[in-house]
Amino acid sequence: MEHCTIIDTTMENVCKFGLCGYKDPKKGGFPEKYEWLKKRFQEGLTIKTVYSQKDGMQGMIEYIPGRYCWRPVEATDYMFIHCIFVGFKKIYKNNGFGSSLIAECENDAKKLKLKGIAVVTRKASFMAGNDLFIKNGFEVVDSAKPDFNLLVKKFTQSTPSPSFKTRSTTIESYGKGLTIIRADQCPYTVKNVKEIADFAKSEYGLTANVITLKNYQEAQNCPSPFGTFCIIYGGSIIADSPISKGRFANIMKKLHK
Repeated sequence: MEHCTIIDTTMENVCKFGLCGYKDPKKGGFPEKYEWLKKRFQEGLTIKTVYSQKDGMQGMIEYIPGRYCWRPVEATDYMFIHCIFVGFKKIYKNNGFGSSLIAECENDAKKLKLKGIAVVTRKASFMAGNDLFIKNGFEVVDSAKPDFNLLVKKFTQSTPSPSFKTRSTTIESYGKGLTIIRADQCPYTVKNVKEIADFAKSEYGLTANVITLKNYQEAQNCPSPFGTFCIIYGGSIIADSPISKGRFANIMKKLHK
């Protein structure tokens, strides 16, 4: 297998090494994420990239001190992992790169004298499941409906565990129409949200109220445990982590039987 190195992604090299798999600065999602990063790096955000000279970016991890995390959790004393993935090409999967990225996060958390690392997981698209983290010494300490888990790796066992927050914003406050909540933290949602909004308008005559979260405080008050994506329709959450237009179409079809 091609040798890979783990590289610190910065504003200076992001166009060279890529961003969440995007290399074209003009591609929808890249400019939004780029601008988002400018402020997040000031808050201590770190991105590490698994890079192959032959195949380019093949993985990444994004993490930030828990006070500033874009998930509705209380994790002030912890480093918080927003996302992690490895292997645009299959040959790079199951070769320990995920564990190496977590080790990088752990080292940085200890340098900042934080009490551990936390992450939200779920078996769904755009999210990591439990297995990689359990393998690396994490444990489940909290859960949220429908099937979200909050995991932690503590450096000191006596430290209080992180937890999901109780949000002050209620589902009812968004009304009965179609509301899509998103953030520039994930560049893929730019394309997906546009396609979903266009489909809702053409197929159901619905004008989506698209809300782009501006800061970590708004993300921590998101009605979904995912924090940076949620679709509300008819007074209920119909998607609480990122989905494609195809998945949205299937959900709406079932709702309108």
